[in-house]
Amino acid sequence: MQLSTAPYEERLTAPRSWWLISFLVGVSFALILLPFGPLPLLGGLVGGTAVAAVVASSYGSVRIRVVGGSLIAGEARIPVTALGEAEVLDPEQARAWRTHKADTRAFLLLRAYIPRALRVEVTDPEDPTPYLYLSTREPERLAQALKAAREAAA
Repeated sequence: MQLSTAPYEERLTAPRSWWLISFLVGVSFALILLPFGPLPLLGGLVGGTAVAAVVASSYGSVRIRVVGGSLIAGEARIPVTALGEAEVLDPEQARAWRTHKADTRAFLLLRAYIPRALRVEVTDPEDPTPYLYLSTREPERLAQALKAAREAAA
C-alpha cells in the first residue's frame, strides 16, 4: 500500500466535558446504591464511571484518514478517484447541510460537538451517494489532503 503525498489523519475525540459527565454518571449510580451500604456505593461509582467512559471513548474513537489513495471515514472507504470537489463548511453552512439541505442518500459522519465540516461530492456514476458530509476540526487541511491524493492518483 502506497501512502498518499499528503496523508491526513484525525480522530474525532469526545470533548473534555464528556469525561466530567462520565464521572457524574458514576456519582448517580453511587447515589442509587447508597442505601445498600458503602461497598455497593463504591461499586456503583467505579462501575458507572467506567461504563460511561467507555461509551464516551467509543463514540469519540472514529477516525478520518486519507491514505493509500483512499478516504477512510469511520466504516466507509472511498477511493479518492471517485470523489469530486470538497467544500469547506463554516458552522452555519454545516448546520444547514445536516438539516434542511441534507440528502437522505448522503454519507454523514456527524459529531454534534464539532461545528465545522467538509462536504465532498461523489463523482462515481455507480454510487448512489451524492456527497459525503464529514464533521472535522480541520476541514481546510482535509480538503488539501484529498486534492493532493487525487492529483497523485491521476
